[in-house]
Amino acid sequence: MPLSFDELYRLYATDVLRVSYYYLGNREQAEDVMQDVFVKLITNQPELEQGREKAWLFKVALNRCRDIWRGSWFKKIVLGHPAFELFPAPDEIGTTADKYALAEAVNHLRPEFKEVVLLFYYQGFSVTEISGMLGIAEGTVSSRLSRARNKLQKELEGDESR
Repeated sequence: MPLSFDELYRLYATDVLRVSYYYLGNREQAEDVMQDVFVKLITNQPELEQGREKAWLFKVALNRCRDIWRGSWFKKIVLGHPAFELFPAPDEIGTTADKYALAEAVNHLRPEFKEVVLLFYYQGFSVTEISGMLGIAEGTVSSRLSRARNKLQKELEGDESR
């Protein structure tokens, strides 16, 4: 039996807000995206495959975030924002300075790299799930993750050639 709108909202609204916020770096815009996603859900009433509801919601949210990213003056996440303290990092990165450096490095990634990093590392989606959400080949997701890791490593090691 499909989940009701209320159940979907209760289960996934916070996750949609978080991923939108990490993508945009602006709470108000992230809230607008979350609202847009759930308005689209209620107005379009798509037939969601059971167990794939979150993937559909994230796909819509990321598309909306991309529209905002491309269509406005908005181009960079404001670094030093408290949200970045929640960004997962390997255990060996423990200091605040290292967390800031990681956040700054993620900020420098192009949107197509940033979104796969956020979905894979922060949200825990698999390459296959990300592929379905973004409508790109699994190989492309893997390639973007690999390239993003290389760019992050170079950035964190102080190599300015991104």
